[in-house]
Amino acid sequence: MEAVKKAVAKKKKKTVTSVPLAHVHIMATFNNTIMTVTDPAGNTIAWASAGASGFKGPKKATPYAATLLTKTVTEKMKDFGVKDANVFVKGIGGGREASIRALHANNINVLSIRDLTPVPHNGCRRRKERRI
Repeated sequence: MEAVKKAVAKKKKKTVTSVPLAHVHIMATFNNTIMTVTDPAGNTIAWASAGASGFKGPKKATPYAATLLTKTVTEKMKDFGVKDANVFVKGIGGGREASIRALHANNINVLSIRDLTPVPHNGCRRRKERRI
């Protein structure tokens, strides 16, 4: 019998880069809270949402859900050695402040907080006037 050789693919080693400073983007809507952590170049390091953390329905927009999703994100951030963060907040949901407080509680030094919530500059178009 012939010896059959198997082609074994070599596994690529996973390289973890050290990112001491990160950008944390928080989108807090009325329905959900989503947090994305990127390096200064914009490459995503970690992300989580209140829905992915196990909350359903109106509980996703609560401050408690925001604190728990922040805890899951900070555990992922620790693998990259993140110590400092610039925070960018968008939206007017309930998880806005709670997620920033939870970042500080999980030993992430918040350097700056910036509000990126879109503000209408002239409002929407008026209704057409009724002709009687």
